[in-house]
Order: sequence, then C-alpha cells, then structure tokens
Amino acid sequence: MKPPFVWNRRHFNACAASVAALGLSLAPLLALANPAAAASSGTPAAAGNATGPKLLVLGDSLSAEFGLRRGSGWVALLQRRLASEGRSIQVFNASIGGETTAGGRARLPALLRTHQPAVVVVALGANDALRGLPLTQSSDNLRAIARESRAAGARVLLLGIDVPPNFGERFRQDFRRLFTDIAQAEQAALMLFMLEGVADRADPTELFQSDGIHPNEAAQPIILEQVWPYLRPLLPRG
Repeated sequence: MKPPFVWNRRHFNACAASVAALGLSLAPLLALANPAAAASSGTPAAAGNATGPKLLVLGDSLSAEFGLRRGSGWVALLQRRLASEGRSIQVFNASIGGETTAGGRARLPALLRTHQPAVVVVALGANDALRGLPLTQSSDNLRAIARESRAAGARVLLLGIDVPPNFGERFRQDFRRLFTDIAQAEQAALMLFMLEGVADRADPTELFQSDGIHPNEAAQPIILEQVWPYLRPLLPRG
C-alpha cells in the first residue's frame, strides 16, 4: 500500500540538502520560540465575538506567526474569515514556537477548562520528529490530545506534517501513518499535510523565510485556503 502522501516534496528535498551541506540540524530552527507567540493559555487570534463558540488552535511555530508581522499568520486570517462570513466564533491561538506533542498535551487540560472550545485544531508533531523523539511517544500524546478534546465536547482537526527525506523513507512513512491512524482511532478530521500548496512549489524557496523552514507572510493565506475545506464542516452553525 502506498503511503498517504502523493505530493512532490520539493521544498523538503532542497532544504534538507542545503542544511546537510552546512553540517547543520533542522531541529534548532524549528525549536526556536517566537518571542511574540501566543501565551500558553491561548490568546484571541484577532477581534472576535467573545460570547460566541470558541475554536482553539494548539500548534508550534508554524501556527505562532514565527518571523511574521502580528496578525498576518494563518490563524489570525482564519478569525477574520469567520467574521467576514458572519460567524460568531472566537479563535484562540495557543501555539508556541518549539512546542512538542508532550508540551501541548500538558497544556491542554487548562486550555479546555478556560475556553471550552467547540473545535480544537491540533498542529503538532514536527518538533517531535526533528528532536528525534520516539514515534510511540508522539502517537500517545496526539491520541490523548484528540481524546481529551472530544471528551470535552470539541470536534478535532489534526493537521499532519512531513519531515525531510534525510530522515529515511521508513521513518517518513511511519511518521505520516501516525496521523492517519490517530484520526481513524479517535474520530478526528485529518489534513495529511498542512503545508500543501506551500512546500511543494516549483521554486521550493518561494514561500519560505530565509531560514528555509518557516513559511513567509505570502504563504499564510494559502495555508488557510488549504486548511479551510477540512475545518469548515466542523464549525458550529451561527
């Protein structure tokens, strides 16, 4: 059976080759914490209806506006899109640069109590892989996050991610399968690769910042457009 990913990972190939040539690791770059990232308790992504349903984004630097102007990231754009459609949904961004699945799992109970979200978007896993953490640990944490979110009454969307080819094809396949297995077991919606349309461009550097890891500002509307079809069916009415 072929792995679930079918896109050409031009960016990952180019990025891995250039980083390897310099004798560097990708992990320190993705582990950098964004000084202006959302607080661990979650902060509103933009002005929204404080009394409406809540949507919680639990992610890492890819969702925390790393290196971007405040308010230009895909999560902030999501809040504005919801408002433009007349939806009274408040988005809380609890994404932190360098976050792992273990960190997200540890923060989740307080976030669920505080915000009581109707939807939880989970965008974690990249830092686990880049730090060489066991896949079983990542799987256990993501399963717990999905299970606890559903137990609290929230619908769950998992945003999958990939790793560079220098990790080995076997590891990459197992890592990709991790998200599929969890989504099926925990009845969560799944987007296989959250950087679809960004990391698979003909020019692999076009939509990335100078570090070659984090999407730039021009990529943020594309990320939202790719996430939207998976997220929209989960949104509460109104």
